Amino acid sequence: MSLSRRVLALAVPAFAALVAQPLMMLADTWIVGHLGTVPLAGLGIGSGLLTTVTGLMIFLAYGSTSVVARQIGAGHRGRGIELGVQAMWLAGLIGATVGALTWAASPLLATALGATGEVHAQAVEYLRWSLPGLPGMLVMLAATGTFRGLADARTPLVLSIGSAALNLLLNVAFVFGLGMGIGGAGLGTALAETALGATAAVLVARKARAAGARLRPSWSEMMSSLAVGVPLLLRTVTLRFALLITTYIAAQQGVAGLAAHHVVMQVWGLLSYALDALAIAGQTIIGTALGAANAREARESTRLMTWWSVGGGAVIGVLVVLARGPVAAFFSPDDTVRTLVAWLLVVISATLPLAGFVFLLDGVLIGAGDGRYLAIAGVITLLGYAPLAFGALAVDPGRPGLTWLWLAFAVGFMGLRALTLGLRARGDHWMRLGA
Repeated sequence: MSLSRRVLALAVPAFAALVAQPLMMLADTWIVGHLGTVPLAGLGIGSGLLTTVTGLMIFLAYGSTSVVARQIGAGHRGRGIELGVQAMWLAGLIGATVGALTWAASPLLATALGATGEVHAQAVEYLRWSLPGLPGMLVMLAATGTFRGLADARTPLVLSIGSAALNLLLNVAFVFGLGMGIGGAGLGTALAETALGATAAVLVARKARAAGARLRPSWSEMMSSLAVGVPLLLRTVTLRFALLITTYIAAQQGVAGLAAHHVVMQVWGLLSYALDALAIAGQTIIGTALGAANAREARESTRLMTWWSVGGGAVIGVLVVLARGPVAAFFSPDDTVRTLVAWLLVVISATLPLAGFVFLLDGVLIGAGDGRYLAIAGVITLLGYAPLAFGALAVDPGRPGLTWLWLAFAVGFMGLRALTLGLRARGDHWMRLGA
């Protein structure tokens, strides 16, 4: 199979699988948006905290992908699946622990992000109803990494579509049918994520038994999996902290401004995952190539996928501009919120080629296991972004403040990431060969 066909075979289903959680959040946004501007603003805080917790654990998927792919490239299929299973045990343990701690700290966390009054109450209600689904979601992340490492993009695709559909049905039933309000949206998401994680665990167990791989948890191997993921965790911490800074500043732009920011951030998340599909393919292809000690293939794959990702960003940017009006109207009946959303979508559309470049190289270096550099680069980028973002507080709240904030994020933050990742990818230090 040619390189282009391999990339497409992984990237196309990966896109559909990646958009599962953004689709869940968009479903919540659409449903809660019709409850009013205050619940929508509360969702902006609550979902921001939830996606931060989940996003911090993305190393469970990324670490599994690179480790399993390297073992596959070296011809060790059974060992690769065993490592994926241990990552899933670790994911379940982390999910239960972090979920309980976050549930208890929900009021303090919402306050820290600037929520007050009824917005604060709505944020806490959503977060507490949704957190029981965290263990299932994290198990799914680890399982997804195993599937990707095995070059199986179809299974995460089927699971993600099923979960997103279930989430939508449950949310409509709980919010509108049972009148649970924003809590119903959180409960529907929690149940869908739990079902997703349980199904993924069963499917991985079947693969493990077929390969003769061990299923029992091993504390030492779980800790080894954690050690592999720590640099990626640190890298993710810097990314999520940047998003929290962004949410905090958006909360200072008024209720309508925060609601508009939340809608745009959910759209940005969906577009990011669309572009990240090539990066996911890159993780598998690069990990397998380096595991097989094929540096030439790793370099050629990186070059091809980078061009594709930048071009994809440009195409998506044009589509965003054309669809900005209907998108804004879809998520809120409030005219002020709609106007702000439509304007901010124009702002971010021009930056999507840059985002494509960043996401692709990030995936390449993750696939190569270059977590330590990614962690260092993340700290540098965050330190450069924070002053730019807080500059939004020096201008008028509303459209001026939000415009500054999104330019700082989409141009400043992503530009700094592009610089640090591009410099690394030009050299050869990231290409460690062998399993």
